[in-house]
Amino acid sequence: MKKLKDVNVELVAPECRYECAQHAYGIYENTTHIIGFGFDGTACFRKGTFAGPDALRAVSDGIESYSPYLDADIEEIQFVDLGNLSIDINHVCDDQHQLIEQQWQQATNDYFTLFADVDFVKTGVKTLMLGGEHSVSYAPIKTYLAQYPDLVVIHLDAHADLRDGYLGFHYSHAAIIRRIVEHFGKQHQLIQYGIRSGTKEEYQWMHSHQTLYQSRASFLSAIADIDNQRPIYLTLDLDYFDPSFFPGTGTPEPGGEDFHSFISLCKLLKEKNFVGCDVVELSPEIDPTGNSDVFATKVVRELLICLNT
Repeated sequence: MKKLKDVNVELVAPECRYECAQHAYGIYENTTHIIGFGFDGTACFRKGTFAGPDALRAVSDGIESYSPYLDADIEEIQFVDLGNLSIDINHVCDDQHQLIEQQWQQATNDYFTLFADVDFVKTGVKTLMLGGEHSVSYAPIKTYLAQYPDLVVIHLDAHADLRDGYLGFHYSHAAIIRRIVEHFGKQHQLIQYGIRSGTKEEYQWMHSHQTLYQSRASFLSAIADIDNQRPIYLTLDLDYFDPSFFPGTGTPEPGGEDFHSFISLCKLLKEKNFVGCDVVELSPEIDPTGNSDVFATKVVRELLICLNT
């Protein structure tokens, strides 16, 4: 691998790296970079997603590296694990608004610093962010929007996330998509699917902007119709999946999708210009069986393959 730059941000090394990934302290060309952002400071119902990145890493050692769905093996692709962005807040205290905002902003700035002066298009640099709550998606998506003027952002979620702030947090996990579209240019596009909870105003916005797809067939057709050269970024809130399959998340909503619907999307992404993604809202302690950790880890495995084929 050709190193493009050294990492000049202090990252927290996890106890274990993601299976088949190299620990790295630099940015490399034609490589996917895993970054953990274990933050849940704006979580409004059940916290615990701060433990998501390392839970995914720990479980990754226990699943097969080969995907029978995509007929590919992550042992044969190039990706590195950079560790975690540093967060130092009291996750129990809900009223530390100023401290929480400061720590979130610092970690977000660290993310931007990591990839400063890196041309994603020319170098083939890609990222896969492990959350954490959905507010952590702001940093990577904003970076990708700046790099790709015609980026398509696919948003899979149970919630619209279009509030203009929530419970005192301008960058709340419930406002992440609202904050992101503020950075959209004329050619950027948002596609939303799986949404089954939101305010009347959020649904009015989605309908007026024609971002929401309400059937699996229409959603997959929209993805299939994207030009194969056009860059795609996926932000995946794991409460997209039905809680009967995936209970380990802070704000579950009945009526969600299953793993096989996700694989249908992956088979399309594998043939597209898939340039980056984030996987957020795994809360390991909520599901003491550990099944949600395994589920999420298999989701990440498929996405790593899609990013590298």
